[in-house]
Amino acid sequence: MAVYFGIGYDSHRLGGGRPLVLGGVEIPYDLGLIGHSDADVVCHAVIDAVLGASRKGDIGERFPDTDPRFKDANSLRLLEEVVGELAAERLFPRQVDLTVIAQRPKLAPYKDRIRANLAAALQLEEGDVNVKATTGEGIGFVGREEGIACLAVAAVERLASL
Repeated sequence: MAVYFGIGYDSHRLGGGRPLVLGGVEIPYDLGLIGHSDADVVCHAVIDAVLGASRKGDIGERFPDTDPRFKDANSLRLLEEVVGELAAERLFPRQVDLTVIAQRPKLAPYKDRIRANLAAALQLEEGDVNVKATTGEGIGFVGREEGIACLAVAAVERLASL
């Protein structure tokens, strides 16, 4: 048995005409995140953290924005797909910790639902997923409300046999 760690980061610009989706939760807000898929920065950061811990590249290699199959894709489903593929190689997420960085909207009312969605996708207990939120304190693209970012750390265990 070996445990590996990975870091993930993602950010997207805010714009009109799309829902704001974070961790698979649609959050009422007048702006959404712009991207090829649903632009869910939470799922994207977690995917990168899990892939990094597994030494399997990154989300851009796995789900390129040049591939029309991933246009408007549900990123929670992409995370589930990654977890399933890793399980076939005896690699299993064990813990995820993440921080969403958004000036607005306030995310406290949605953190439990985000945690539950991620835990289900990662096949973890909810207590093994930690969701935090902070603002940009008025600094940078987040502070100016131009975008939202997320940082994630994942622990992945390789089992010797199933």
